[in-house]
Amino acid sequence: MTRSTAREIAVHLIYAVQCSGEDLQTVLQTRFEQTYYSLLSGENEVYSERPRGKQKEYIQSVVTGVCGRQEELDGLIARYSIGWNLSRISRLARAVMELAIYEALYVEDVPVNVAINEAVKLAQKYEEPETVSFVNGVLGSFSRDQRPEA
Repeated sequence: MTRSTAREIAVHLIYAVQCSGEDLQTVLQTRFEQTYYSLLSGENEVYSERPRGKQKEYIQSVVTGVCGRQEELDGLIARYSIGWNLSRISRLARAVMELAIYEALYVEDVPVNVAINEAVKLAQKYEEPETVSFVNGVLGSFSRDQRPEA
């Protein structure tokens, strides 16, 4: 399983926690069961392989991190989405941006540009072009603020 696939599963889990009202640990436990992957593999190729080892650890870590820092991450999204209320942003687009910002700030082996590029690719897969442009703009503004002055 690639890191990109693991990242996509992580976005699905972040979305599930935020939309279902289920407890984070329950979502993590049930969504890693073999039956879950067997049921979804026909609907989405991302579920054709169940995460194991480092990819499973990565998914659990970032989902837990995003959910634990959701207020901070949403604050950053609000800061860079000038003129937009968070409630107007689709929940999936928010989950994508939350993960990208979390990775950029807290995952040492993920460069900011990689986190943003991967987020835009995910947005392209699930969102309309206008939303993809919005996600790219918000994350681009965030990225520019992360670069140290030369």
